[in-house]
Order: sequence, then structure tokens, then C-alpha cells
Amino acid sequence: MRDILITGGAGFIGSNLIKKLLTEGKVNITCVDNFDDFYSRKVKEHNIASFINHPNFKLFEFDLADYKNINHFLTKKFDTIIHLAGKAGVRPSIEQPQAYQRANVDATQNLLEFAKNQGIKQFIFASSSSVYGINPNTPWKEDEPLMPISPYASTKLSCEQLGHVYSHLYDIRFLALRFFTVYGPAQRPDLAIHKFFKSILNEAAIPVFGDGNTSRDYTYIDDILQGIIACIDYDKSNYEIINLGNSDTVTLSHLIESIEKTCNKKAIINRMPMQPGDVPKTFADVGKAHRLLGYRPTTKLTEGLKKFYEWYTSTN
Repeated sequence: MRDILITGGAGFIGSNLIKKLLTEGKVNITCVDNFDDFYSRKVKEHNIASFINHPNFKLFEFDLADYKNINHFLTKKFDTIIHLAGKAGVRPSIEQPQAYQRANVDATQNLLEFAKNQGIKQFIFASSSSVYGINPNTPWKEDEPLMPISPYASTKLSCEQLGHVYSHLYDIRFLALRFFTVYGPAQRPDLAIHKFFKSILNEAAIPVFGDGNTSRDYTYIDDILQGIIACIDYDKSNYEIINLGNSDTVTLSHLIESIEKTCNKKAIINRMPMQPGDVPKTFADVGKAHRLLGYRPTTKLTEGLKKFYEWYTSTN
């Protein structure tokens, strides 16, 4: 049996990961989540409802940015830490930079200290494509120059660098996974695909920032999980930064058209100016992920949107 600590396990990616790992068996999962009020607690409670009473699952609710909490609640030695927790969102981070620094950087520092003190070798960290900033040299490889343009992106880059320090000094294997616009069942309600489906189905206007030509590398949750799980057994090197994306870029206009077709309803568009901190394009080169992890995304946008639509209509 593996003993795995997963932070942010009541969130979108975390809850989907826990479901998959428990289904596959031979794992004990300890989950830490502080149920941050960025979005409704009820949503997160619904995310974990199907496994909250599983005999191989244990939930702790506390703030990772306070090291005393970690020492008090986490007494077991884990095989692997999968650190998915943190404050998300580019635009809110501009309004609350200090809160993002605390929740993302301080919490990661504390977890790395915990890993060092407990002798935990494997540390998997959820980074973000936002660290690339504005870079026309697409698709982005992991060794591109990084110019983050939001506090959120800056905190993710800081955590990657902290991981390098602890890997170098204390022989911790630190794997930073740069996620590219993840979507699917249980996606956070503040994210574009979720908001667009909700608004279109309720015949409400959707806010579209810019002229619709911005583009994103939308990656379905099952493909992201494939990459995360492959990292649990990875042992070929001690520090790696790895893109996990779909390696395809879709314009905002095309995304809306695709959602309209999935819903069989037209969107009401509310044009708005581009927002500070937003990048015009994201596009992942996933060659490294394929070489190191056997990663191969397989879910096309139309298929992923259909699965999200089925989940959304069954839960709303």
C-alpha cells in the first residue's frame, strides 16, 4: 500500500485524482484542504462526497501556510506528496497579492520543510502555464525564458525555484507540472468553460474579454491525471519541470462556438476590454512529458465539452 498526501483534494483536480487513485486501489490517501472561500464550500463538499467515507481516505481541514498545523495533524510518513492546493486565478491575484504569496509560496515552503524533516522523497507540485507570461515562441518548451505578468504566475514560479533549492540541498525529487487550462467534470465555477455553459444554458450574457482571438491550450482532466499519476513512480532524475497540456491551441471564439454546438443554444456575448494579467496565447510542447512520463493526451475538445455538459446537466 502506498501512503500519499494530497493537498487541495476537495478541489477540481484533486477530487478527480483521489477518485481515480481510490478506484485503482493499493493506496491510502490523506487529504488536506482548507476549503478556501474563493468559491462555495458546498461545491467542494459535493466533490468529495462519493469517497468521504472510503476506508482508505482521511480528510484534514487546515491552513498549510501555518507550519504548526502541519506538525499537529500530519504525523504519518508519506511515500509521496502531491501538492495541488493554493489560491487560484490570475485576475484576483492582482487585487490580493499578499494573500496569494501566503497561500501559495508560504504553504509550499512549509510542505517542503515537512518533506525534508520526514524524509519524504517524492514531491509533485501543481505549477501553471501562466509562468510563461507573454511569449510568441509557441509551442512553449520548459526551457523558455519566463516573464510572469501576474502575482499568481509569480507565486508559481517562486514555488518551482523553492523546489529546486530543496531538491539540491535535501535530495527531494521535485516534479513541477505546468498545467495548461484544465477542464472537465467538477471544474471550478469561476473558470471560462464552466461559466460559459452556465450562462448559455440560462440564456444569460457571457463576458468576453477582447475580440475573441485570444487562445488557450485546453486540457481535459483525464489527460492531466494521466500525467500526475505517472509522476508517482518517476525516479530517473531529482528535479524536473514538465508541461502537461493538450498541445493544441483554441481561440476563445472557437471555444464559444463549440459550446454553442454542444448546448444547441446561441450565446449572448458581452464584449469587454482585455484584462490586466491575461496572456494572449498558451500552447504546450508536451514532448518532454511524453519522453519522461509516457504522457499522451487523447481527449479532443468536442469530446471533453460533451463530457462536461453531461456532468453539468446531471448536477444542476
